[in-house]
Amino acid sequence: VRPNPRVQPPPGAASQPAGTLELAPVEKHTATVANSTTRRSTPTEAGSSFGGGVHAGICVRPPWYGRGVSMLAVQPEPPLDGVLIPHRTTLSPLRYGSGDPTTRLLPGELWRATHTPDGPATVHLDWRDGTVRTRSWGTGADWLEATVPHMLGHHDQPVLFDDDAHPIVVRAQRNHPYLRLGASRDLYHELLPVILAQRITAGEACAQWRRLCVELGEPAPGPVPGTGPVLRLPPHPDRLATTPSWWFHPLGIERKRAGALIAVARHATKLWGWGAAGSIETARKLVLLPGVGEWTIGVVLATALGEPDAVPVGDFHVKNSVAWALAGEPRATDERMLALLERYRGQRGRVVRLLQLDVGGAPKFGPRKRILPMARW
Repeated sequence: VRPNPRVQPPPGAASQPAGTLELAPVEKHTATVANSTTRRSTPTEAGSSFGGGVHAGICVRPPWYGRGVSMLAVQPEPPLDGVLIPHRTTLSPLRYGSGDPTTRLLPGELWRATHTPDGPATVHLDWRDGTVRTRSWGTGADWLEATVPHMLGHHDQPVLFDDDAHPIVVRAQRNHPYLRLGASRDLYHELLPVILAQRITAGEACAQWRRLCVELGEPAPGPVPGTGPVLRLPPHPDRLATTPSWWFHPLGIERKRAGALIAVARHATKLWGWGAAGSIETARKLVLLPGVGEWTIGVVLATALGEPDAVPVGDFHVKNSVAWALAGEPRATDERMLALLERYRGQRGRVVRLLQLDVGGAPKFGPRKRILPMARW
């Protein structure tokens, strides 16, 4: 994918009030997606379901609102062969650790197993020869295959940050022109590992997610990937909902997080409809679930729906990383982070992702704290 060209706003756009700007028509481009027997071309175009107001730190103004963002949302030029080749920066958020038993990301390949409204399914994406080919197995294969364009970021609407943006943001976008915000469209799958990551380190969360899938999950439909163990499905909602909270203790999961997992499983059938209602309505629904707060919602909206403005408010590291990149401050609060990102309202999640890829984390002081697994208490 080539870097976005400079695009000027249409005449008169600056005089229009915020929230009413009409975008110029964006031409569709075609992404070639093939299954095991046929190839088909799927038209892809950008779209947004935003309305007005603010809820749970999620911007609900149009994504092109605010200083530092071009007034016209830019659709990237399609490659010469009409195919948007997947990039690791787009697909890596779908995997929770290198040992994720449900998702395997290899050079030129992606394997993913999950539950769908129609049943379990596995999808395999292969673009090693420059053509994206899709094969799927299981009773939910059609549903999962229909989400492939979302996973690859075809429905993302990238923007070009203008010269008024912070130089670090402009540099990050220049250094990572291939970034697209993918969406799995699967709230249930994304909620489980994110809930596990509450209040513990990423390494502990990935290990607990792996053990949970091994203990309660089932082998995924389809063949075994060329390398590594058999893919496994996330725990089935019916099985997870009937598991007592004490069962999770040997895995290092205390009662509060276990209760949140069980609550999500009990409402799994509703999550499919919530995800189709748009980011704002989804956030309003998710906050009703016990154990699901602002941080969990911010992370899940980014991975499940590809929301470009989702910010993980309450994260232990993100606020420091943003402040270090934009203000040279090694430590900050969530309020300070949101103030620094305010000029990018509508695209704050995209800015955070770019800064994480280009700048990394804030400097650390002192040795790491010793991690004592709860199972040993």
